[in-house]
Amino acid sequence: MSTPQIILGILLFALVTAVLYVWGLRRSMTRQQDLERILLSQSAARVIRYLKKNPVITQKEMANQIRGMKAGLFWSRDRMQVQNAASFAQKLARYMVEQHLLEDAGGGRYRLKP
Repeated sequence: MSTPQIILGILLFALVTAVLYVWGLRRSMTRQQDLERILLSQSAARVIRYLKKNPVITQKEMANQIRGMKAGLFWSRDRMQVQNAASFAQKLARYMVEQHLLEDAGGGRYRLKP
């Protein structure tokens, strides 16, 4: 091998290493938001299953449905669990209304959007 080929190989190796480092750093910085999004999605699925059997749901019933739910990323040991179900139910209700899954039925109650 000639000297220019060796230098090119070293530079390519350094470039690939830098790209992988930045990618991993970005993933670690957004991990908390990813976990929260997964937890919101799983909780929304549970609330939708509840609403298929019942016409409306209150935030208190929503909190009971999501109490103790956990979420995790399969490539990470990090996990997130619903600690305060009442405050998470408010966040979940906002998320589901923004995603057009629920509509406000008045009086703190929600129903599936037709």
